[in-house]
Amino acid sequence: MLTGSQYKKSLYDGRAIFFEGDRIEDIPRHPILGQSVDQIARGYDRWYQPGENALNPLMSIPHSSAELRERIKMQHGADILSLVTYQSVMTLTTAGARIGAKLPKYHERIQSYVKRAQHDDIRITECITDAKGNRSLPPGKQEDPDAYTHIVDRRGDDIVIRGAKLHITAAALGHELMVIPTKAMHAGEEAYAVACMVPVNSPGVKIVNTTYAPRHADTRDFPYSSKNHMPEGFVIFDDVVVPRERVFLDGEVEHAAVFAHSLGLWERLGGLHDLAETADQLVGFAQLIAEANGLARESHVREKISEMIIHATLVRSALEAAIANCEITADGSAFPNELYTNAGKYHGAANYSLMVRHLHDIGGGSILTAPSVSDLESEATGALLRKYMSTGKDIDGEYRLRLFHAIRDLTADAFGGWRAVTNVQAGGGLYAQRIVTRRHYDLDGAKKKALASAGLLPEGKGH
Repeated sequence: MLTGSQYKKSLYDGRAIFFEGDRIEDIPRHPILGQSVDQIARGYDRWYQPGENALNPLMSIPHSSAELRERIKMQHGADILSLVTYQSVMTLTTAGARIGAKLPKYHERIQSYVKRAQHDDIRITECITDAKGNRSLPPGKQEDPDAYTHIVDRRGDDIVIRGAKLHITAAALGHELMVIPTKAMHAGEEAYAVACMVPVNSPGVKIVNTTYAPRHADTRDFPYSSKNHMPEGFVIFDDVVVPRERVFLDGEVEHAAVFAHSLGLWERLGGLHDLAETADQLVGFAQLIAEANGLARESHVREKISEMIIHATLVRSALEAAIANCEITADGSAFPNELYTNAGKYHGAANYSLMVRHLHDIGGGSILTAPSVSDLESEATGALLRKYMSTGKDIDGEYRLRLFHAIRDLTADAFGGWRAVTNVQAGGGLYAQRIVTRRHYDLDGAKKKALASAGLLPEGKGH
């Protein structure tokens, strides 16, 4: 296993990383990206154990409902890259199990790769969403064939890929890029049916970054995002050579969707867990700011908070159901129930904005306009701000002001905007979750129940 310090040293490997027009040579010491590196390094130190055979527990494969639940518990407080790595390992494991019977060579390569990744304690990011060009056209009919990542050449047994992958969280800070098809492929699109692992420092890989990190010297007004931001990468593959043993799909179009579906399952489970945690946070902030504003007993405020509590409970219940009803693959690995995972993720994301609206309605305009914490330290304004931000002897002005900043940072600033969009888009968007939910729901059983209750089923056919 690696320590945080060893992880930082591993980033000096010649990778081509760009941020706001410049190539970044020293990522750990960069004023913005370096903060994210520090978060990941702390994650390494959190899990570190000495010994050649020690393994990061968050990279181990769960084999039961209890172990799957334990992995969820481990995610509390973990950095985003650790979580993405776990999802990547589970995506590969799930996809390998699903294609293993028909494509055993790829299954064997995946198993070998996962064991090596676990042993080397590397971090992996998920590269799925292509540039896509004209969304109304399939990959093979795009004006620019590079709109979807594809194989453009072969060098012996190795392949050469070209294209771009968008919205790749922490791509610049990991060690390997898990490249998989963004959707199902069809006959004639064999070049686009490619899944492989690419080291970040491979020649031809270029990663352009953006971030929602706060750009303020005093981060006390950004209590959440200052500790939790991570860059988003625009990953470019400019004729990148991928060795044969790192290729997990090479033209088998009928299996292209397996990788996307496998990633979607683990992305949505992670998203469902995050939505459950965030829903509880929103309830907590709503109750705290209602008390601080002197409105906790108002009926309309209590009603809004009650609705938020019900939402949080339903999201948490879906997470629990997804884990409790997990399925076990032929090779013994556990993966969450598809129906509860997708239905829960859809419900949580679809109603998130309404819960935030309730919080903003309860909190009021100071969520956006409260003075900075540093203004409280001014001899000219500090005492007056404390006086007017206070709502009584039990509610200190600074306490209330800090609540406003926390709510703004979490829900109404750059980080809040990132969260609002990713809640919807992570794991394939709401429409994808509706499709999978419908596919796994027992619709025939529901019809039989309805017919039975209407007396329209022959006797004995109601079950």
